[in-house]
Amino acid sequence: MASTDGLVPITREFLASYYDKYPFQPLSDNVSRLSSQIRTCALELLKHSPPSQDERLLVEEAERAPPHKVDENMWKNREHIEQVLFLLDKSNWPAAVLKHPSTPDVSATFDQLRDQLCTTLKIVESFQLKNSERVFNIVMTYLPQDFRGTIIRQQKERSERNKQAEVDALVASGASIHERYALLWRQQMDRRRQLAQLGSATGVYKTLVKYLVGVPQVLLDFVRQLNDDDGPMEEQRQRYGPSLYSLTTLILCIRLYMSLLWGRFDANKLKNDDVTVLKQAVFIYTSELERFLKFISEVFANSPFFISADVSSAKYDDYKEVTVPAGKTHEVSLLVESINSYIAWDFSLIQGKMTLDIGFSVEYTSPSGDKTMILPYKRYESDQGNFCTIMAGNYRLIWDNTYSAFFKKVIRYKVDCIPPVVEPVLSTT
Repeated sequence: MASTDGLVPITREFLASYYDKYPFQPLSDNVSRLSSQIRTCALELLKHSPPSQDERLLVEEAERAPPHKVDENMWKNREHIEQVLFLLDKSNWPAAVLKHPSTPDVSATFDQLRDQLCTTLKIVESFQLKNSERVFNIVMTYLPQDFRGTIIRQQKERSERNKQAEVDALVASGASIHERYALLWRQQMDRRRQLAQLGSATGVYKTLVKYLVGVPQVLLDFVRQLNDDDGPMEEQRQRYGPSLYSLTTLILCIRLYMSLLWGRFDANKLKNDDVTVLKQAVFIYTSELERFLKFISEVFANSPFFISADVSSAKYDDYKEVTVPAGKTHEVSLLVESINSYIAWDFSLIQGKMTLDIGFSVEYTSPSGDKTMILPYKRYESDQGNFCTIMAGNYRLIWDNTYSAFFKKVIRYKVDCIPPVVEPVLSTT
């Protein structure tokens, strides 16, 4: 196993010195000015007509401070953008817009706002996806590059498929945009919990803990502490959060104003100044948010959140070595008690002056004695693989050197049967 001497989890102090090199140019003063102006316009609408229950909840949200977490703000921005896009969809325009003579100008404005927000929404979605993939891939760099890392990657992919299926089912049931984003945020928190579970080898990763031999403890410590209230991410929130919070406030004010306006729309009273302010607000919001995301993407791309992978190469001392004489075989039997267990292997031949290979196959024997070939015979210099079992019973991994009349083969291998990994069922209450 490679030495991890001198490696420590990244601290807030270390990140602070790094972030000093990346100051963010302050947002335009128009962000706060337009937020205040649009909020005033929204409150004016309420003077003549009290808010509905849904409108009151939106007003209360606008009166609260934005969320403290950076990623929660990203989800909030996405939700607010989608809510505004819903209002800007032609099928949801107030009837008065289509009937009033000045409609062409207003219609063109609505179409323009929709195009700007659609573009920004895609940029936010892309930022979140790339950032999530980057974090996961860097964590995977430190995990075993044998079947154990593969199992964790497969677990992650299966978990993401389940999450998407949950979202699809909710949408198919007719849920609102808000309900969908509430679910998306719960799923994001679940990802955080799983990352912390990996660090502490609990929950979904409990059955994998003994298979994580070779993973630097500093990585496990880091992923466990990453999102602590006073952990490394807190420095990011303190440094760059205020700008994002201001943008979250602006898009919420835009949504509040448009929601109230749609419920009280009278084209005869729609002032050109109101349309101008709305156009300015959407332009400032989209341009400043896109600038912020471009900046923060560059910061994250170079951020030392994780220890450099070349410092700790993934070498492990839990392999076995065995010599397979000419004309002989070597077998390893694994007894599988539960279906959906994983049979996994990783082996290579220790080569001399000549490049050699060896036959390899996997065979299943049922409790009644019937045999089934799982992996057909093939000759390899090395191989790594795994499969999910669909039957309990005995599995034999066979290295075959019977075709060789003169040359013995030395193989270095690791095999295991990993029990089913079951995701915890989260309470919906």
